[in-house]
Amino acid sequence: MATKKATAKKAIKRKAAKKSTSKKAPSKKTAKKSSRKYSPSAGKNVEREMHEMKRGKLKSGRSGKKVTSRKQAIAIGLSEARKEGKKVPPPPKKS
Repeated sequence: MATKKATAKKAIKRKAAKKSTSKKAPSKKTAKKSSRKYSPSAGKNVEREMHEMKRGKLKSGRSGKKVTSRKQAIAIGLSEARKEGKKVPPPPKKS
């Protein structure tokens, strides 16, 4: 009689285990955003500015100092792309 109770308890545990892993809730599919953050023409602007920086001809702002930083050259290219109305995300906010 003790073995019947033990087997009955095991059977109940198996059913409980199956219930918890049986079906997952259906996931909601989110709408896919545009695949590109930057337009190809914005990339060309950045490429042109990088080329000018490497040649030593890229100047910054009103001061007209030579740009030597890679990051600054990219920022100038993106800024010009924004001015031309190309698809470029807004600049990061300063803290």
